[in-house]
Amino acid sequence: MKKTMYISLLLAGCVLGIMLALQFRSSTSSVPHDRPQELTQELKQLEQDYQILQAEAADLENSLKQLEQGSSQTYEVLQNELQKLRFAAGLEEVTGPGVEVVMDNMPEKERSGYDPSVFSITYEDILRLVNELRAAGAKAISINGQRLVATSEIRNAGKFIDVNLTRLTTPYTIKAIGDPEKLASSLNIKGGIVDTLKEWSISVTVTPKEEITVPAYTNPLDFYYAKPLKEGEDE
Repeated sequence: MKKTMYISLLLAGCVLGIMLALQFRSSTSSVPHDRPQELTQELKQLEQDYQILQAEAADLENSLKQLEQGSSQTYEVLQNELQKLRFAAGLEEVTGPGVEVVMDNMPEKERSGYDPSVFSITYEDILRLVNELRAAGAKAISINGQRLVATSEIRNAGKFIDVNLTRLTTPYTIKAIGDPEKLASSLNIKGGIVDTLKEWSISVTVTPKEEITVPAYTNPLDFYYAKPLKEGEDE
């Protein structure tokens, strides 16, 4: 009886041992033998990816620095262009070589018995002289401190002449920046504007200058009706 029980227990223990062994083998067999190698390979790949990301970060930092430098250079270029446009528009005071022209009417006593208007400077006289200076290459012109720009007007206003809506009186001092010799020659040419004005008893002196200063235009620049045409809009 006892022997039979021992044999049964022994057989049960053997069966249980075999089952446990099979269970352990099945559980360990589910883990691949090459898993450590795969993990090692993945670790190497991660290290390589990290190095690549570091290189990309360094490249981005370098690009950012170049972009900042480029923005600074672009800003300087735009500032220079803006300054040139302000010069061209007459919004900046400028200095350089040129000529100074002084126009004046003949003395009143020398006009006795004559219509004073016959021997008086008109806006047309000043306009013709200014046009001669421009044709000779004048880069900046002023009349009695009034800078001439694209919107400037020169016109009669009774006994006076208006420039930039400012009333001017004689003598009229015209300053022009450019080649002094060329500007003076254009005015003093035989039969030119100076000779014509002198025939009408108008005093004109032209003095070349190594350096003169032409003031900036200070009146408002308002465009109520004109506006830039945007790209794509109909004309």
